Amino acid sequence: MALLRILMTLVAVASAIPAPQTSRLLSSRAVCQGNTASDRSSWCDYSIDTNCYDEAPETGVTVEYWFEVRNITAAPDGVGRIVLSVNGTVPGPLIEANWGDTVKIHVTNTLTANGTGIHWHGIRQNYTNQEDGVPSITQCPIAPGESYTYTWKATQYGTSWYHSHYSLQAWNGVFGPMVIHGPATANYDEELEPIVLSDWTHQTCDELYSYAQTVGPPELPNGLINGLNTFEDRGSRYETRFESGKSYLIRIVNTAIDTHFKFAIDGHSFQVIAMDFVPIVPYTTTYLDFGMDSNLSNADCNDELLSNLVLYLSRTVVDPRQDEDLGVSISGSGNLFKWQIGLNSMLVEWANPSLLQISEGNTNFESQENVYKLDNAKEWVYFVIETALVVPHPIHLHGHDFFILAAEEDATFNDTVALNLNNPPRRDVANLPSAGYLVIAFLTDNPGAWLVCCFPSLLLSSSTTQLKPAFGRSIA
Repeated sequence: MALLRILMTLVAVASAIPAPQTSRLLSSRAVCQGNTASDRSSWCDYSIDTNCYDEAPETGVTVEYWFEVRNITAAPDGVGRIVLSVNGTVPGPLIEANWGDTVKIHVTNTLTANGTGIHWHGIRQNYTNQEDGVPSITQCPIAPGESYTYTWKATQYGTSWYHSHYSLQAWNGVFGPMVIHGPATANYDEELEPIVLSDWTHQTCDELYSYAQTVGPPELPNGLINGLNTFEDRGSRYETRFESGKSYLIRIVNTAIDTHFKFAIDGHSFQVIAMDFVPIVPYTTTYLDFGMDSNLSNADCNDELLSNLVLYLSRTVVDPRQDEDLGVSISGSGNLFKWQIGLNSMLVEWANPSLLQISEGNTNFESQENVYKLDNAKEWVYFVIETALVVPHPIHLHGHDFFILAAEEDATFNDTVALNLNNPPRRDVANLPSAGYLVIAFLTDNPGAWLVCCFPSLLLSSSTTQLKPAFGRSIA
């Protein structure tokens, strides 16, 4: 996430930007013995060679945060508007923990007329499905005036973000970065605070959504770096200062609703060392393209070359005997499109979430609920996701990482497509190519009711953002 971690060595101090807010280095935490600037691969009795799917440290440490979701008036780029916020800031506060820590977050909803729920993007929630933060799937919405405490263990390490999973709240301001400290595949001297990229508009996303439903795709006039930018002669910019000769770990997250970002620093190159919570074999580039929801992508708004994303810990995938074809279709006319999967948009019940139904013994779901039951543990599952829509779109799987076996734009999947089964890229988000297909595989090693979602886009428009495909299986 973030879904990206990069290393950069600078030979000059970055130029000043007018009226800036200067970045900061992350405070030195009580990291494990051996994790030093000359050896970032070590982590106490563990290392970069540890398979975090099988084991993680038991630190005995609980880090605790208190969040309040509330309305404020803010001017991130100098133009004021009503926004939603976490603790009065956009982005919200950084969540920081070490690999193996327990993370506890108390969330209070002080909105006047809306529920909420916070999803911890990319956290696998091993056997803590109820903490995933998805209203209608894992919980009821947190009602106005009420609180909910999320508790989960950091079994992975890397960079990600948290966000509301209720309607369009995330893109109205309810989001923030997460860092789980752990080993790395390359050494570095210092670590910067995360860089959070977001697009921005002077209307609320709800107003834009109404516009999209009646007129067509709106334009978002600005972008923010850590909640700052200028617009005309107002606002201020975000500044990062570096010391010549040092190498820096930079964590970058794209939280945008509708924008791909290109990231570069003139005269310098980056060494990419992780994607999502997955360490990769480092590779070097001079610029980075980020799709929505943290994906790296190229100049054509497709995923970064899959050949670049080589897992540090090699893994093979079992050759599939059969696959489940998830036809992603669209309906509508003109500029308006409604996403469907399996010929349905998903029906949700806010007061009767899927996980509650499963716990009460209900294993029969209506077709409109778009539930795919996976009854057997420790089996490989293969999804073929196809679309005729000529715009790429991110697909995110909760509770699991998946392996990308194939992806191609302007193409139709068939049995002759060659699948990459030998150490394929592993992600929790991947782009479904325009007018093409995406083939993913994952192991059923984490029981629960988990969401598969394609993040909303105002360019694409959708019926309602809570109408997303889901799959789940009963807890054994």
